[in-house]
Amino acid sequence: MILAGDIGGTKTNLAFVETQGTQLMLRVYRSYPSREYKSLGEVLREFLTEYPTTITSAAFGIAGPVVNGSSKLTNLGWDVDAQEVATQLGLKSVGLINDLEATGYGALRIPKEDKTVLNEGVRRERGSIAVIAAGTGLGEGGLVWNGRRYQAIPSEGGHTDFGPHNETEYELLKFLSARFGRASYERIVSGPGIVNVYEFFRARSAKPEPGWLSERLKTSDAAAVISQVAIDGSDETCAQAMNLVISVYGAEAGNLALKFLATGGVLVGGGIAPRIIRALQTGSFLESFCFKGRYTNLLKQMPVEVIVNDKAALFGAAHYAGVMHD
Repeated sequence: MILAGDIGGTKTNLAFVETQGTQLMLRVYRSYPSREYKSLGEVLREFLTEYPTTITSAAFGIAGPVVNGSSKLTNLGWDVDAQEVATQLGLKSVGLINDLEATGYGALRIPKEDKTVLNEGVRRERGSIAVIAAGTGLGEGGLVWNGRRYQAIPSEGGHTDFGPHNETEYELLKFLSARFGRASYERIVSGPGIVNVYEFFRARSAKPEPGWLSERLKTSDAAAVISQVAIDGSDETCAQAMNLVISVYGAEAGNLALKFLATGGVLVGGGIAPRIIRALQTGSFLESFCFKGRYTNLLKQMPVEVIVNDKAALFGAAHYAGVMHD
């Protein structure tokens, strides 16, 4: 049995996955709130106590850079060491990969209906694929053909410097730089980023925050509230914030597509995109994605899809454990 994990700043998802021919079959799945645990080892102990079984291999997608078999989660603070996890599981070794590597591999294993098309484009066989995913943070990576199969390439591109392209975005850059000392794309395109952008627009607004909105922001997930209120159109400032986030999301997806020359397509993963599919389809995402000067026509030809299967990264970790990892 393969133990697969998708380890993020908000949730730690664990599953037992079994191979059945060329298919990966999810047998047991549990999701844990990451911040209620001190380490991955603590979550694993709880999971394995509840679901004892014989593990033949294991791999984990980690929301942070993996260097020499270890990682510190960017938005959580856990230190994860592959050899320590292997020892805990009674295995010789385990796979430890960036979460966008896991998402990329997972996208290769999930059915076509688990992806929603934003731009049909023209897919080039064996062309490079860009992967971008906004959730608690902004993950970026890619898939390149190595002569036999697609190989995932990790990155921490979400932490690169934000590049504004209009006056409002220049003002946002100043706002974020004053607050954080530096402005990366993740400070905008992520759950916390949505809140940052909302606070930027609220500070510029002549209208005070409505009482009903203040109450919802205090008692619920603020990013989710802002997104929903923007979609239903009940607050102009929320709508402005989400329009800008979506535009910057598209622009950075286009930047990544250029860097990977993603003629094989662009995959949009993470927890935010599936919840705002309609806004991505009708809003400024694709306009900003394609707004690349002399390369606009190239971008228009690139297929863009949203991964709507929230277990894609788990399937990707299982793929790595069973196929890629020795």
